[in-house]
Amino acid sequence: MRIWAIAALLIASPAIAQHASPISDDSIKAWLEKGEEVESRTDGDLNGDGEADTVLIGRGEETRTVKAMLLTKGEFDIDLAPVGLLKLDSYPLGAADVSIAKGVLKITDLVGGTTAVNTVYRYRLVPGRKPRMRLIGLDATLYSRTYAHDGLEISWNLLTGDYITREMKLNKSGKGDAAYDRIIEKKSKKPSKPLFMEDTPDPDELLGWGGG
Repeated sequence: MRIWAIAALLIASPAIAQHASPISDDSIKAWLEKGEEVESRTDGDLNGDGEADTVLIGRGEETRTVKAMLLTKGEFDIDLAPVGLLKLDSYPLGAADVSIAKGVLKITDLVGGTTAVNTVYRYRLVPGRKPRMRLIGLDATLYSRTYAHDGLEISWNLLTGDYITREMKLNKSGKGDAAYDRIIEKKSKKPSKPLFMEDTPDPDELLGWGGG
């Protein structure tokens, strides 16, 4: 049971600046899954009310969990209300990059080894009696960090259904972004019912890669 007292959670100033959360770093740890520690915390406005909501990523030995939470205010307390949960790959190549801009939550995550997958997830809040974070876009790139093989990109706009795949041929004379030539681009439609954060598809499966 979580009890949030104003004295414990409010920052020194009585006024809350836009996108400055009154929830302390110590208090946020109560939302971690068992065995997890804070990988990152990002505050920003998810629902357009001018208040700072919170996106927390917890990391354990075999788990990584994203929790999107709205700031809620009662007469005598302040709390967080979960609106989305995402299980990420447990073995990233660094902490995920998280940003909130114009109500869109963007999470960029790089996982794998010498063969890596870089995924960009985009979510927007669906308001209502039970608000939830909806997946609106997913981009993923499979490539070799040692330039050992060809790669593949996908880009899916779930609002329009537009789905793009790009084959990436290794260019041994180039490095970095120039190491691959995007030679074949295929555009198609992949309509989908609304997918919420918990329903986010596995980018490995979309890329047709077994991982490992």
